[in-house]
Amino acid sequence: MFNLAGLQLIFIGIVVQLDLFNAGIDGTGLGLVRHHQKLGKIFEVSCLHIPPKDRTPFTDLVKLVERTIRSEHDASPDRPIYLVGESLGACLALSVAALNPDIDLELILANPATSFSKSPLQAVLPLLQFMPDSPNLSLPHILSTITGAMVASLEKGVGGLPLPQTVEKLSRDIIEPSVSNLSVLADILPRETLLWKLQMISTASSYANSRLHAVKAHTVILSSGRDPLLPSQEEGQRLKSLLATCLVRTFEDCGHFLFLEDAFDMLTVIKNVGIYRRSKERDFVSDYIPPSPSEVKGIMEKNRWVNIIMSPVMLSTLADGKIVRGFAGIPTEGPVLYVGYHMLLGFEIVPLVTQLLEQKNVHLRGIAHPMMFLKMKNGSLPELTLYDDFRLMGAVPVSGKNFFKLLSTKSHVLLYPGGVREALHRKGEAYKLFWPERSEFVRMAARFGAKIVPFGAVGEDDIGDLLLDYEDQMKIPFLRKSIEDLTAEAAKVRSTVDGEIGNQAMHLPGIVPKFPGRFYYKFGKPIETAGRKQELRDREKAHELYLEVKSEVEKSLAYLQKKRESDPYRNLAARLQYQAIHGFTSELVPSFDLD
Repeated sequence: MFNLAGLQLIFIGIVVQLDLFNAGIDGTGLGLVRHHQKLGKIFEVSCLHIPPKDRTPFTDLVKLVERTIRSEHDASPDRPIYLVGESLGACLALSVAALNPDIDLELILANPATSFSKSPLQAVLPLLQFMPDSPNLSLPHILSTITGAMVASLEKGVGGLPLPQTVEKLSRDIIEPSVSNLSVLADILPRETLLWKLQMISTASSYANSRLHAVKAHTVILSSGRDPLLPSQEEGQRLKSLLATCLVRTFEDCGHFLFLEDAFDMLTVIKNVGIYRRSKERDFVSDYIPPSPSEVKGIMEKNRWVNIIMSPVMLSTLADGKIVRGFAGIPTEGPVLYVGYHMLLGFEIVPLVTQLLEQKNVHLRGIAHPMMFLKMKNGSLPELTLYDDFRLMGAVPVSGKNFFKLLSTKSHVLLYPGGVREALHRKGEAYKLFWPERSEFVRMAARFGAKIVPFGAVGEDDIGDLLLDYEDQMKIPFLRKSIEDLTAEAAKVRSTVDGEIGNQAMHLPGIVPKFPGRFYYKFGKPIETAGRKQELRDREKAHELYLEVKSEVEKSLAYLQKKRESDPYRNLAARLQYQAIHGFTSELVPSFDLD
């Protein structure tokens, strides 16, 4: 249970924090409307509202937000404060962060107006100063004209038409999809107010840019791919290079008003990037927010093609040793520890996690390599966006502390003792276990009475052939240099282990794709540790159980490799023919006969 003492807002046991939304270009905080209900369940949400007729200078707005966060910080010095800003609000958040490096802040910034100097809006400023007030010059008309071609047309007119008719004609001819949101703001920002806002953005941009070097807060930049007002994607990369700690997420199909887009969900982004925490340091177990039904559905839909193409065969073992199709042999109540073989590049993970969740309602939480959670600023490791779904589903960095906490909360935990060495194995090493000699997980499982489910998964050799492995790449100078750089950057796990088990060299194997075969999984009979805590404190007894688990995994691998030879639907072509007749549902495709 969380310690909820003294908190102002409580929802399903999750601690409150301050989430201060900064107003965007409109100054109303309108972008909060679509998100406040979800955010309000885990945050205490405040919103900065700037009335249309307000003319408070930018520096005074900075002081206003400073006073707010300083008050919150003084009241709860051990809690982070989240500043969320869009456009102008992003400049405001950066400025406040630069002036308050001693306060623990998390910045979430959408399409920051720090790029205002490169915006086509610059050309509108002098025009607005000379535009008369006119019904034809509403905000949608003005802002829908902000592309390079239209600004040029504004400056010279179209067909000799006067300026108001020029604006109207261009507004009809060229209008961005995102401009539909502008109709809400048409009455809020008349020409005079818009002029003031643009002048303020210009000031805010200069102010924030001059202080970027002082920003120490962790920052997430959200960039729209179709922003007609600001070069947001380019700016996201620029800020990433300048800020001390910065992540960038790009939304290719979204316009400038990102927070109003149907495809954008603020809480999902917070979960994906892994920045939710309730204290100085993030607790990957107690700070974890499970995915919502809509988020689970999104992950399922995104990965459904994998299950359709690979049509995984799932087998489990009942208490009496009988092998059955499906997950009838899988325990429902935790804690449960799933220990198995790591296919090449971890190909087995997606079907394993999604099928267990969909068919058994078991939410697996994986023990993962630290590179899924941390990347050096100018490093060569894969971008963290690649692992967003893994973090959303609750993966945690490998450590004894996280392992302990997962089992203590009765979680279903996925563990690969072979780690990187097994997932990046060499030619001729398929289905070979690279487990350390020491029984790393047995006594921990026994401490909490966790059931251990050994499992095997085969099929990597049915989707591709390993052409260029570690040994091959180390013979090529530029690839050897790449491997050395990646390995040096990656957090070292088992750095004290000698030999091949400790060889955690990071590289991308060269694989030649094959016409897809099929994935097969076999879960062994659950091994009970309840009541054996004292017995398994003995290292020899624990090691015996460790070897038993390892042996069961090897037996499962051997069983699946043998049995798949008699599967008439091992080949994709045969399955497609079957599915064309019976429907494209992987569970319906038969396989081999069980013993």
